[in-house]
Amino acid sequence: MVNSTLKYLPFSDYHYAVMFRIAASSYSNTAPLIWSFLYGSQHGKYELILDNAPARSAELLARKRVSAALVPVIEYQRIDDILLVPEVCVGAKEKVRSVCLVTKGADLRDVKSAALDVSSKTSVVLAKIVFREFLGFEPSYKEAKPNLSEMLSSADCALLIGDPALVINEETYRKFDLAEVWREFTGCGFVFAMWMARGEKSDIARKINFAAARDEGLAHLDEIIANYADEIALSANELRQYLTENISFSIDENMHQGLQLFYQLAHKNKLIEKLKALKFL
Repeated sequence: MVNSTLKYLPFSDYHYAVMFRIAASSYSNTAPLIWSFLYGSQHGKYELILDNAPARSAELLARKRVSAALVPVIEYQRIDDILLVPEVCVGAKEKVRSVCLVTKGADLRDVKSAALDVSSKTSVVLAKIVFREFLGFEPSYKEAKPNLSEMLSSADCALLIGDPALVINEETYRKFDLAEVWREFTGCGFVFAMWMARGEKSDIARKINFAAARDEGLAHLDEIIANYADEIALSANELRQYLTENISFSIDENMHQGLQLFYQLAHKNKLIEKLKALKFL
């Protein structure tokens, strides 16, 4: 399965893998970006560590446990000496479906408290920007594990990301797609995650064609969808629509503008301490 926790390598590749380990989350929206490393042309060349939470990949990169990782974009501003891999991302031009604020029916303007998914980094900052910058107020926040009913038992609103957000019962709950909200107020698409590499390992990272790995994964969507058949309560057609129509794995100019604006607003609202210029491999 795509979402195994750790991929071990043949002994002959061990020395090279120790030199370069990579990490990513195991959500379905990362699958096209990591398929090549698990099953395709990059298989066996690197050690790939997978975890359910994108925040975990950021932690591994910050602690120098891995040399490159698919990381929530806000962490570029928080981790020292890292470079962005160009072109490749997990983002959305309009509607993302898998990053949302959820209420029992209330409008966002009536929210007094919000439970924030601990799996998230970028989306937490985005949610706070939505409340503070776009809606002009701020609820109280608390961190919570991604269990919607438990989150809403003690808060008016819940931030939920990833595959759990795809299967929310919208007859029971009211769902606010954060990419849609972002686009409504800014006119831009949104970038949620990108590959990032440690500066001291940049020479090795440049040898990995992450864009080609993405393209190889997208060419094997049938296998990816089959891998998640027992993991997500969506039909194959619904999952295909999500991965081809909602998620963008490439950054266009509008999304690039959105990324820069996101960083600027995060800094303006004191959600990051400093504002770094974008530096790419």
